[in-house]
Amino acid sequence: MYAKRISSLPPYLFAEIDKRKKEARKKGIDIIDLSIGDPDLPTPPHIVEAACRAAKDPLNHRYPSYEGMLSFREAVAAWYNRRKHISLDAEDEVLTLIGSKEGIAHSTFAFLDHGDIALVPDPAYPAYKNATLLANGIPHSVPLTEENEFTPDLESIDKEAVRKAKIMFLNYPNNPTAAAVEKSFFKEIVDFARDHDIAILHDNPYSELTFDGYEAPSFLAVDGAKDVGIEFNSLSKTYNMTGWRIGYAIGNSDLLKGLRLVKTNVDSGVFQAVQAAGIAALTGPQGGVKANLAVYKERRDILFDGLKSAGMEVKKPKATFYLWAKVPSGFLSIRFSLLLLDRAGVVVTPGIGFGDAGEGFVRFSLCVSKERIKEACERLERLDI
Repeated sequence: MYAKRISSLPPYLFAEIDKRKKEARKKGIDIIDLSIGDPDLPTPPHIVEAACRAAKDPLNHRYPSYEGMLSFREAVAAWYNRRKHISLDAEDEVLTLIGSKEGIAHSTFAFLDHGDIALVPDPAYPAYKNATLLANGIPHSVPLTEENEFTPDLESIDKEAVRKAKIMFLNYPNNPTAAAVEKSFFKEIVDFARDHDIAILHDNPYSELTFDGYEAPSFLAVDGAKDVGIEFNSLSKTYNMTGWRIGYAIGNSDLLKGLRLVKTNVDSGVFQAVQAAGIAALTGPQGGVKANLAVYKERRDILFDGLKSAGMEVKKPKATFYLWAKVPSGFLSIRFSLLLLDRAGVVVTPGIGFGDAGEGFVRFSLCVSKERIKEACERLERLDI
C-alpha cells in the first residue's frame, strides 16, 4: 500500500517520545519534559500585533508569492547585514520558507537524483537523513565524535562517498550536541566543498542562542561560501515562533532557484500575515531576544550544576538550549531515557535517536521553567545514578 520510500523511514523520534509521554501521563506520572526544543516563552507582543493587523487586510487573504514577499526578504537581508555582516541580494539570494524544516526537506528533491549521496552528520537532527531517504538518495553518515569536539573529520570520510556526494548537511551551533564552531571551521568546509564539487546546506536556527560572549558565525561569512552553499535559518528559536512556521534560505542563487522550483510545485508560500510578523521580528525591538538569553542562561546553569550533582558527565554549552550528557556506565541511551521516565518522570531524548554515533548520550532541553528544571535535577539526584 505504501511507497517503498515510506517504509525506509524509521519512526520519527519525537513522535515516539510523545507516545511514551502520553502513556506515562495515563499512569498518573507527573512529567517534566526536557526532550523537545520548543520554546515555552511567548512570542513578543509587537510581533503578534503585526500579525493581527496584517490578518485583517484582505490583500493578505489571497495566495502569497512562492518566493515570499520582497519586503520580508529585504528584512532578512538587512538583519544578516546587521547581525552577521553579510551582504545579500534580497531578490536572488533570499528565499522564504514555511519553516526551515520544509526547506531542508525540499532541498533533497532539488539536488539529489535516485542513488545520489548526501553526507549527513551523525548524530544530527533527523530531518537531514529522512529527507534524503524520501528523495531516494543515500545518506552517508559522517560521525561527530567527542574527541573531535563534535565536528566532522573531513579527512576520514570515505573517499568514494565523497566522490559521489552531491550535498553535505551541517548544523552549527549544533543540535543535539550543542557544539559551537569558529569561522575557521567554515573556511575548511568551503575548501572541502570546492575541491569535491559538493553543495553545502548549513542549518543555522540557533545562531542567536549563544552565551558567555560567544557569537555564532554564519557559514556565509567565509569568502567563497556563496559559491558552494546555502544557509537555512528560522524565526522559531530566536523569536519563540515555532508554531508560526516561517524561515528562509539564503546564499547561492542557483541553488535557491532549484529549491524554489521544487516549492512552486508542492506548496503555495507563507501566509502574508505571518510574513508581516516576521518583518516585525527582524526589524523591530530586539530586547526580547536578549531577555530570552538571560532566561536560558539561568536555566542552563541550573541544569548543568544539577546534572553534575547527580553524577552525570556533561559540558556547559556556549550555544543552543540543549545539554548533551553522557549516560552512566552500563546503560544504552534508550534504556537510560526509559529509566528516567519511569522512575523520575523526567523525559529526555536518547542520543541513538539522532544517529548511531549518538549512542551513549542523552539530550536535555531548557524549554521548561527553572523551577521545573530544579525539580527534575532533584529527582535525578534521588535516583542515585
